[in-house]
Amino acid sequence: MVERLRLYLFVSLLFWVPELSAFDLRHEPISPLPAAPTLPSQKAELGESLFHDVRLSQDNSISCASCHNLAKGGTDNQSVSHGVNGALGSANAPTVYNSALNFMQFWDGRALNLREQANGPVHNPVEMNSNWPEIIQKLSQDRPLIESFARLYPDGLTADNIRDAIATFEASLLTGYSPFDRWLKGDAQALSKQQLQGYRLFKSYGCISCHQGANVGGNMFAYLGTVNNVQSYFQQRGTPININTPDYGRYNVTGELEDKYLFKVPSLRLAVKTAPYFHDGSVSTLQEAIRLMARYQLGREIPDNHTEAIIIFLNSLVGEHPRLTP
Repeated sequence: MVERLRLYLFVSLLFWVPELSAFDLRHEPISPLPAAPTLPSQKAELGESLFHDVRLSQDNSISCASCHNLAKGGTDNQSVSHGVNGALGSANAPTVYNSALNFMQFWDGRALNLREQANGPVHNPVEMNSNWPEIIQKLSQDRPLIESFARLYPDGLTADNIRDAIATFEASLLTGYSPFDRWLKGDAQALSKQQLQGYRLFKSYGCISCHQGANVGGNMFAYLGTVNNVQSYFQQRGTPININTPDYGRYNVTGELEDKYLFKVPSLRLAVKTAPYFHDGSVSTLQEAIRLMARYQLGREIPDNHTEAIIIFLNSLVGEHPRLTP
C-alpha cells in the first residue's frame, strides 16, 4: 500500500504544472524574443533582394535562400545542402530565423556576426564557389542595383556593403509572438496543459542547461557527448569521424585539442520545422534527436510519452514572421 502511494505521488508530481506568478515568469531560464529592431527599411529591402540573388554564386545557380528557405523554417530540410554544380556541402544548414541572436555563427563559431558569416558560403567551393570581385563585376551590370547602393551607401557597391545589406535583412528575421512568449509575458491562457507539462519535463531532464535564453540556444558551445563518450555517438551514426567535415567542431577553427567535438548549441525556436538535425544532418526526426541528446548529453533515457510531451512544448516556441509559412 505504501509503495503504491509513493508511486501515485511520484506520477502526480511528474505531471503537476504549478501556477506561475508574474514574478516567477520573470525568472524563467527562457526569455521572450526581443521586439524586431528598427532597421533602415531600404537597406533591409536591398538585403532581401541580395539574399535571393543567384548572382552571388559562381554559376548563377544558388542564392542564400536556396539553403535558407524562409517559407520552410529558414533551412532547406536537407542533411547537407547542394552547392554549385550539384556539389554537396559538409554541414547541415541551420535556420536563418533569429540568427541575429546567436553569439557566434556557424556550428564551429568561425564567424562573429552575420556580416562575417556572409563570407563563408560565398567562398566555399562546395557552396557558392565565388568571390567578392567576381560578384561585384556581375552586379555592376545592374543599373538599378547600382543606383540603390549609391543612395544607401556613400561608397556605393562594395563587398562590405553587400554584407551589411544582407545582414540588415537577416536581423529582421525574428519570429516573435509565439504562444510561449505570450505565456512568458503573462498570458496564462497562451499554453495548453500539455505544453506546460512538456516545458516542465524539458527543464527537469536538464535540456534547459544548454537551451535557454531568448533563442532557446545559440548562446554557448557544448561538447557532443558530454556524458557518454563522443565516439559512441559516431559509432551509432554509422559513419566514421571525418576530418574534412565539421565533425571536429570548434577544433577546426582554433586547432586546440580541448575544442574537439565542441559545437555551438543550436536554437530550438523553430526546431519543429527544421529537420533533419545535428551538425551532420544525420537525424531525421525530432523524436530521435531528443532521445540521442538525452543519452549523450544528459546520460538519461527519455520514455516515448515524455519525448512527445517535450515536442508539444517545442511547438509552442514557433512564432510568427510574414515570410514564414504558418
